Amino acid sequence: MREYSVPELVDVPASAGLADTVFRRAEQEPGTVVMRRQAGDGWPVVTASEFRDQVVEVARGLIAAGVGHGDRVALMSRTRYEWTLVDYAIWSVGAVTVPIYETSSAEQVGWILSDSAVRAAFVELDVHEETVREAAPELEAVWRLDGSLDPGDVSASDVDDRRAQVGSSDLATIVYTSGTTGRPKGCRVTHDNLLFTALNVLRGPLEPLFTIKEPSALLFLPLAHILARIIQVALVEAGAIIAHTPNMKNVAPDLQAVRPTFLLGVPRVFEKVYNSAEQKAITGGKGKIFAQAVDTAVAWSRASGGAPLGLRLRLRHKVFDLLVYGKIRAATGGRLSAAVSGGGALGERLGHFFRGAGIEVFEGYGLTETTGPTTVNMPYANKIGTVGKPLPGVSVRIAEDGEILAKGRNVFPGYWKNDEATAEVLDADGWFRTGDLGELDADGYLRITGRMKEILVTAAGKNVAPGPLEDALRAHPLISQAMVVGDGRPFVAALITLDPEALPAAAAEARTDPAVLAQVQEAVDRANQHVSKAEQIKKFAILDGDITEDSGHLTPTLKVKRNVVMRDFAKEIDALYDSK
Repeated sequence: MREYSVPELVDVPASAGLADTVFRRAEQEPGTVVMRRQAGDGWPVVTASEFRDQVVEVARGLIAAGVGHGDRVALMSRTRYEWTLVDYAIWSVGAVTVPIYETSSAEQVGWILSDSAVRAAFVELDVHEETVREAAPELEAVWRLDGSLDPGDVSASDVDDRRAQVGSSDLATIVYTSGTTGRPKGCRVTHDNLLFTALNVLRGPLEPLFTIKEPSALLFLPLAHILARIIQVALVEAGAIIAHTPNMKNVAPDLQAVRPTFLLGVPRVFEKVYNSAEQKAITGGKGKIFAQAVDTAVAWSRASGGAPLGLRLRLRHKVFDLLVYGKIRAATGGRLSAAVSGGGALGERLGHFFRGAGIEVFEGYGLTETTGPTTVNMPYANKIGTVGKPLPGVSVRIAEDGEILAKGRNVFPGYWKNDEATAEVLDADGWFRTGDLGELDADGYLRITGRMKEILVTAAGKNVAPGPLEDALRAHPLISQAMVVGDGRPFVAALITLDPEALPAAAAEARTDPAVLAQVQEAVDRANQHVSKAEQIKKFAILDGDITEDSGHLTPTLKVKRNVVMRDFAKEIDALYDSK
């Protein structure tokens, strides 16, 4: 049993609450820019004192509406400035934020609202209000984010009094799991969980990213997800400038406008950036140049780990920096040098490409139950292909069966109203069972090898981890999503969808096009090179259309809902094993 621990760097006082930093910064640095608020075509700045005053205004309205200490308040919205504003207002009065993905169905919303027993809800759009009212007609109050709450005779000092009652052990939020394998469970996350994790990240692994001049970030992942949420808290604690954009599909122009120094994404975001650049080069007749640029970036990244860089490699890298890499950096605004990727495996080659192109992507690992990151790579110690070392104050252990266990103040106290589920994942010593499989190397870096519940066992008894195969397939520019199947079957197969953005407009029947089939087969062959013969994909089927969040097959963070795909495409899966 291998274990690796890192001493904590920052302690969190028992009296600390998440909103305290907002008030302290407004008092000490009132004119400092802390946000940029999207308004039409512009991005006006918000100073520390302005943000504090707006937080107080919403908090006064919450108190006047009868929201008490510990009361749950739901928040259903896309990622936008008001999301962060309302979150901190809720924390200022000692209440508990219950985030809801804005794409959630009425049934999902109904479960979350009833299970957490919310007192009121904030919503952004008409469709959100309709969904909430349909799901919980008995709800006391539903407020719009672009509206205002009547503060009555509640004063700013009343808000200060309520904020003074908030302690680090108090519940800050209940975050519901994405529900890829069943009904979502509410994870109880405290002020201490969030502050401890954020502060130890900032004083440890990622400190260099926020000590530069005017650090800034563009948030576009759903703030209902714990990864985006902990980054929000970390950015506020770091004093970085935060901008929000509600739609991942329209990120490109916002990157140009905001020009962030830091970016947070999931692997699919970085895959899309790479695939888009590759496809653009191929369409423009520069596919060979792009391929050479990729090989050079990967070689540069591998060599930069300590080996001397040869003159030829340096010259090639300089040329491709002018031809390719510089254009990719310019597309992100020109100031971006680092990004964090979580929620899945990025892929080693892709990680090397981005580092070689001048944008270092730091992979991390964690779950909602661990308040986001448990491990993360760091500047000057980024071991690509791993998810980094444990955060300061966190211990990681590999159990005898290969399961990753985590322990630290980032680990949640348990599930909301579900002691049985809590007992299944938390032992008496505080070790959390992640359900993921991994390995720790001699230097303490963690490598994810699979997920216990997703391990396929073929009819021949061979255990197969689908993740690495799927990651390799999605790296191909034509492939949007891939899901490996084969549990109880004679061999491993795959369901594949094509990326509509990578196909010519006339290729409506691309799934049967011989040239497309040949490219997908090449991608399968390449993926098979990384596994044993018994684990290799023997057959694949290209589905008619993509699987998306709207179709109900992906979570808001673009993870495949395996059980839903298995159910909806049962005929296609059976056809793969039809011997006729």
